[in-house]
Amino acid sequence: MPDREHEALRNLVRARYVAKADLLRAQHRVVKLLLREGVPAPQGCRSWSAPYRAWLNQLQLPQPLTQLVFEDYRSQVQLARERLQRFERELARAAEASPHLHTIGALQTLRGVGLLTAVTIVAEAGDLRRFGRAPALMSFAGLVSREHSSGEHRRQGGITKTGNAKLRHVLIQAAHNARFAPATSAQLRRRLEGAPPDLVELSWRAQQRLHQRY
Repeated sequence: MPDREHEALRNLVRARYVAKADLLRAQHRVVKLLLREGVPAPQGCRSWSAPYRAWLNQLQLPQPLTQLVFEDYRSQVQLARERLQRFERELARAAEASPHLHTIGALQTLRGVGLLTAVTIVAEAGDLRRFGRAPALMSFAGLVSREHSSGEHRRQGGITKTGNAKLRHVLIQAAHNARFAPATSAQLRRRLEGAPPDLVELSWRAQQRLHQRY
């Protein structure tokens, strides 16, 4: 069982995911309102980028009541974004003070595993040494195949999805990076700075092995 300190870190991680979901819902409300009103976004303007938000801030709809609703929805997006950013700042501070800081740093030497992913893995999985082999961790996350076998006939389906959903989510997101050829991006180089040589070597070997497996 996790101790109270670890449970508090897990609560913060889960609160951040709730804040992220609330932000997406708030953004969807704005987009669907504009869709109903027939107001298209500017050409070449990526959704919720800085230019897109600047366009929203100066947008005026013809109906005063609709404008009132639009401004309320837009303010909710801003509040949700600030809330998410506040949780992410607290997570960064919590990681620095965590007794699992070494593990969090080691995980970030892997491509596709940034601070939020590493903290989520540690918070949701706990002490990784309790998983004797990789399949045990994958079973905990619900990332193993369904089994429908009888006698000599073996049938496997999709993943079970019966484990820890948040851990499963970040592992799947990180695994998508395996589709790219092995490379060291500028972001990964920053995370590798100061890392022990054996971890740097392990990170590179992992990229090669996972890409080949993909």
